[in-house]
Amino acid sequence: MKGVASKKPFYMGYQYILGPGEYPDYHSWMGFNNCVRSCQMLSPYRGSYKMRIYNRPDLMGNMMEFMDDCPNVYERFRYSDIYSCNILEGFWIFYEHPNYKGRQYFLRPGEYRACGDWGCHNPMVGSFRRIRTLM
Repeated sequence: MKGVASKKPFYMGYQYILGPGEYPDYHSWMGFNNCVRSCQMLSPYRGSYKMRIYNRPDLMGNMMEFMDDCPNVYERFRYSDIYSCNILEGFWIFYEHPNYKGRQYFLRPGEYRACGDWGCHNPMVGSFRRIRTLM
């Protein structure tokens, strides 16, 4: 089973998706420091995946719909600023940099009208992927 460790209480701040295994220090989970204030287990999910991303806040502007992983947002969307998104189905992870690198942001189904809604301070998203295997 996988879990999400968060830097701040109530699952806010930088997030780290952790699978089964040992993590002797924060470097082993790609953490920026050793601070974890909250964590939650992810329930198994075997359904479909769908999300819409927008280049403006409040689900406005150009929209693209995805049902699969995207290793480089700029190459597919022609810009990497994602200001809002609507997760219609499944669980997703946004990454700060292309090729699933950098800070991670866990997104459940729902509307995220501004990048701050998923815990990020700027709208830059380099890549994203579905959380497919939760066990």
